[in-house]
Amino acid sequence: MTLRGTLSRTAVACLSAATLAAGLCLAGGPAHADTDRKPEARDLLAAARLPGWDLKDTGSKARLRGLSAVSRDVAWTSGSGGTVLRTTDGGRSWRDVSPPGTEELEFRDIEALGGRSAVVLSIGPGEDSRIYRTDDAGATWTETFRNDHPGAFYDCVTFFAGGRNGLALSDPVDGRFRILSTSDAGRSWQVLPDGGMPPAQQGDAAFAASGQCLVSTGRSDAWFATGGGATARVLHSADRGRTWTEAESGIPAGDPARGVFALAFRDARHGLAVGGDFQPGNPSPDAAARTGDGGASWTGARKPPPEYRSGVTWLPHSRTIALAVGPTGSDVTFDAGRTWHGFDSGSYDTVDCTAALGCWAAGEQGRVARLE
Repeated sequence: MTLRGTLSRTAVACLSAATLAAGLCLAGGPAHADTDRKPEARDLLAAARLPGWDLKDTGSKARLRGLSAVSRDVAWTSGSGGTVLRTTDGGRSWRDVSPPGTEELEFRDIEALGGRSAVVLSIGPGEDSRIYRTDDAGATWTETFRNDHPGAFYDCVTFFAGGRNGLALSDPVDGRFRILSTSDAGRSWQVLPDGGMPPAQQGDAAFAASGQCLVSTGRSDAWFATGGGATARVLHSADRGRTWTEAESGIPAGDPARGVFALAFRDARHGLAVGGDFQPGNPSPDAAARTGDGGASWTGARKPPPEYRSGVTWLPHSRTIALAVGPTGSDVTFDAGRTWHGFDSGSYDTVDCTAALGCWAAGEQGRVARLE
């Protein structure tokens, strides 16, 4: 179910690339122009300008937790049963480009490195954690990494600007999170020394729910999110994963099912975190936070999403607008994560946007949608 049918022409203009680039949104003026209004008035104003998802038919029943948007026409998605799908026509048709012989794997993260190149990560203990790369739009794949440590469990992968350098994240091994690094665009991988990694908490893990537990921006900054321990933390590296600093997110943890599930940074300082408790029916209060200092400190949302959210992304060309998704719905913020407004009740696990405002979401039962 979506509210896109109620959008006004003003709302559509509000989400255009030119308008976002100019910093215009609410009330047809600057995004901060309504700060003197009462909170209820701002909420109503935002509700009149909500976007909407246009559901696409992928022909798949896989749960699609990996997503990489290339443009409004091109996107990759990956998920259960070794599934990898690709569209080049805006979602009107999809090609199954799954690596052969991977039907037992869970591809929880995929990263496009160009129009025809991509890296996909499978999760799981021991040899179930693998990385594959394609340079011909998925016609053929090369396995470039297979985990040989029984205690490792890889969750997410990210690439820095330029696409040659990247990292993958594993749950703790011998008391510390493990980082895998590549400097040749995913053709080979090496485990980094863990001397610069803070100790893990008891029960600490990263959540392989949306491919967004590890993210990066620029050529050297990366962040990853934790849950399951006493506190949900965000760890930051400014040197491509060699050393890390930690900060508490304020999102509730203390249970194996609770913590930070996804991160998004629009630059080296401004980021968003979402999460909660992924168990159906469990409450997820205070499940969103924001930072303006590169993750050194986090502030909880004044009005967070009402339930658990597993994916988050900034809209390009905007300093204030972002999207969050989860199994029970989608939300938008117009004020950089201070308040969130629900706009769709469909089930999605992950979300991603491109510079040309090609925003996509993916989830259970082969669901993929594009923002309209």
